[in-house]
Amino acid sequence: MSTISPAAAKSIAMLEKLVSFDTVSRNSNLAFIEFVTDLLKAHGIESRLVHNDSHTKANLLATIGPRVEGGVVLSGHTDVVPVDGQDWRTNPFDVIERDGLLFGRGTADMKCFLAIILGALDTLTAAPLKSPIHLAFSYDEEVGCLGAPSLIRLLNRELPKPRAVIVGEPTEMKVVSAHKGITGVRTTVTGHESHSSQTHRGVSAVMVAADLIQFLQSLSTEAATKGPHNGLFEPPHSTITVNMIEGGTALNIMARHCTFHWDIRVLPEDDPARYLSRFKAYCEESVLPRMRAISPACAIETVPREPTPALRAEPGSEAERLCRMLTGDNVTRAVAFAAEAGQFQQSGLSVVICGPGSITQAHQPNEFISVAQVEAGTRFLHDLVAHLSR
Repeated sequence: MSTISPAAAKSIAMLEKLVSFDTVSRNSNLAFIEFVTDLLKAHGIESRLVHNDSHTKANLLATIGPRVEGGVVLSGHTDVVPVDGQDWRTNPFDVIERDGLLFGRGTADMKCFLAIILGALDTLTAAPLKSPIHLAFSYDEEVGCLGAPSLIRLLNRELPKPRAVIVGEPTEMKVVSAHKGITGVRTTVTGHESHSSQTHRGVSAVMVAADLIQFLQSLSTEAATKGPHNGLFEPPHSTITVNMIEGGTALNIMARHCTFHWDIRVLPEDDPARYLSRFKAYCEESVLPRMRAISPACAIETVPREPTPALRAEPGSEAERLCRMLTGDNVTRAVAFAAEAGQFQQSGLSVVICGPGSITQAHQPNEFISVAQVEAGTRFLHDLVAHLSR
């Protein structure tokens, strides 16, 4: 490894520890949270935990510095996406360095941001902070930003109002002012079984699902052509995609059940409800009557997940001004992925996204972050500490 600063070396050592915790979203994150809690306690920092209903996962909230208004929230999620079926050349839960790149699950998305913070606790606690730094670490971001709402409620209820929230998703330390919202949806089709040679006697749930998926494709095409459009985003329009499907029992049986999962990713100025309502109207008015003419028991059930709101650009906001001052970056940017930033903004806080690493490496086999990005993120944190100490 090329020569790195002592501060970045601490960040990398902490990253190695954090990556070693298998916090894939289907698993508990409590071992990770217990490690962080103990580490903070060893530095005289008390933590507040917010558990999920089954107490298998927890969010963490902690404050460093005086309990006064005007602090900065550093927000990150503790979970990572699965490695199943991916072609990893190394153990994904070990950090391996090659040619200035650090490989491992979560190195980019987004344990490096957390590692930079936790690796700098000596600096953070020794600094004469005039405004506090709040740590907000969540669970289940990767499966719908499920943990953040309870964490944000606790933050707004119990902490003096912060001036800014920095969500450390990977942006290569560039300031991102907006992101798309996402609504995940599950649709289950119940058909009527028959021998596949007797198509007039049955309703294939798989064939109906194919019809519905084609309708969703037409909605997505309409969004691309008619808008709304926003040139900050790529693609510059809302999108609808079906990404999982399962159904049927045998080649010669008309399928009774088929379930598919789809998402609606909307611009901040768009509304996912309008796509849902048109889909449901198509089901009720065009598809179900044909199905029930053969069997009244046929059904289509569509269940949307709680939407993750988009992050709207707020030029000149407290969070934007702070991050532009620290990074020198004055370009207005938006990203197509969803994050917890929109949830913080919806609660009345000023938010931007700015963190080390590249989103192009996220969710990939052999995910990595460059040592140069660790250095940049570490400098950013130390500059923030210096700013809040003045």
